[in-house]
Amino acid sequence: VTAPDLEVLHPKFIDHLLGHRSDSGIDGFLGLQVVELEAGRLVVEFEVLDDHLTFIGNMHGGCLAALCDHCLGLVLYPVMPPGSWAATTEFKVNYLRPVSGGTCRAVAEIQSMTRRSAVVTIQVENDGRLAALAQGTCTVKLAEEKDG
Repeated sequence: VTAPDLEVLHPKFIDHLLGHRSDSGIDGFLGLQVVELEAGRLVVEFEVLDDHLTFIGNMHGGCLAALCDHCLGLVLYPVMPPGSWAATTEFKVNYLRPVSGGTCRAVAEIQSMTRRSAVVTIQVENDGRLAALAQGTCTVKLAEEKDG
């Protein structure tokens, strides 16, 4: 299935996440906020804080990688039946420019999805300038499938 063919199977997930900001986990540490979420597309933003910076004043690449990994899985949940889950199998990040402050905005889009896997791309902008590109694959486990 390609992104234009995706349909929302879990609307409550979207309702729960839109505008949500967690106080725990990696999304809490980074201060991630979901600002857009629809079938096949997710937009997340956060303000770069001093806690995200290295001693030379740039954001640690691990923060951008964590952002991409988080978005990679999160974009899949609205298009999976409730009770299903997704886990990152692999992903890569191309760091294009340093980030030292301001707002980061990640746009994740599902490029392809089957019953067993999905490929997602993520673009990260920092104050409107492209800072990183990522692509990854997730394993998908649908709710009705049994282990074994």
